Amino acid sequence: MSSLTNSRDSSLRERARKVVPGGMWGHMNAVALPEGYPQFFARGAGSRLWDVDGHEYVDFMCSWGPIILGHHHPEVDAAARRQWEQGDCLNGPNEAMVELAETLVGIVPHADWAQFQKNGTDATTTAVTIARAGTQRRKILVAKGAYHGAVPWCSPSLVGVTTEDRAHILTYTYNDAASLEQAVALAGDDLAGIIVSAFQHDYGHDQHLPDVAFAQAARAICDRTGAALIVDDVRAGFRLNLGGSWENVGVRPDLSAWSKAIANGFTLAAVTGNDRFRDATSSIFTTGSFWCSAMSMAAAVATLTVLRRDDGVGHMTRLGQALRDGLAGLSRQYSMPIRQTGPVQMPMVLFEDDADHRKGFAFCAAAVQQGVYFHPLHNMFLSTAHTPEDIARALDAAEHGFKAARAVAPAHD
Repeated sequence: MSSLTNSRDSSLRERARKVVPGGMWGHMNAVALPEGYPQFFARGAGSRLWDVDGHEYVDFMCSWGPIILGHHHPEVDAAARRQWEQGDCLNGPNEAMVELAETLVGIVPHADWAQFQKNGTDATTTAVTIARAGTQRRKILVAKGAYHGAVPWCSPSLVGVTTEDRAHILTYTYNDAASLEQAVALAGDDLAGIIVSAFQHDYGHDQHLPDVAFAQAARAICDRTGAALIVDDVRAGFRLNLGGSWENVGVRPDLSAWSKAIANGFTLAAVTGNDRFRDATSSIFTTGSFWCSAMSMAAAVATLTVLRRDDGVGHMTRLGQALRDGLAGLSRQYSMPIRQTGPVQMPMVLFEDDADHRKGFAFCAAAVQQGVYFHPLHNMFLSTAHTPEDIARALDAAEHGFKAARAVAPAHD
């Protein structure tokens, strides 16, 4: 692909700046991406994405995670369409809610029940509220640098956030059991819960899977103190293990928060939990006029059905490993060391000796010109729609990326 022209995108950015503060907000703001990345998109199909100027990309962000079966998966869309024709936003829930709750309880080993929301932030906040209601305590332990949503108790930004919003939040270091014990001691007899990411996926940093010893320590602490162990599976859920990401380390939480991939792009979130927190969940008041969207729930049932039937986790693992192996080979070929961390289904690629991220930005800018949408600082995502041909195209684009990265800094010997 030659240098991209983005006249339509540029026009939309200018129009947006006049009517949207800053032109765009939050993590989807393309201002934070390398030059040449589009802000506005027109459509998606399978593993591909098209921007408003008609440029096609192999999509390795999957809408920041929600797309797990590929854009416009026919079975999911058909299920959503059938429900849409009957009704979506009604005076109460549809039968699809019960079917989805039954499906989740059948898939997730720790789950005795499920409750539904709309966003990942809704789910994590609801889980924290349930933990406090069930324990009648206040303190929540959160890993330093972890992202659990975008409301005051957990936002990565302190703008507009008061000290009081975080008065009962204490921090520990992920994968550090001693640090966790220290935070537990500070909480004393007021410990309501420990919230942990499925794996450590801090923005712009190497990713770390949970150590078994750390996961076991978190479980033991909650068993000892009566606190709730909460796994935030919003980002990783259904890509690492359909039963919950911490099934891979043999530890089951009391509560889990889900969203992103649960309905293949239709808006939905969920909290699942064990019977210990059933009454607490019934006692809290948490709601929203759109939280019982029947169309999204029908889409979720279809999504989970396809993932189970087609071994979606296995497919994403195989292709993710192929991408990782190919990038490692190119790294050696061009003498440009990289670090690939975290699960292969959710690739994270950072360059060595790249504190200012110039190499990573050059790499991604070159790749996007070749029609492959990578991200320089955030973990990426595989879907079941990705094919070996997509991986081959990605590696061809990555070769251009390594050449561009080598041009901005001396290569290693």
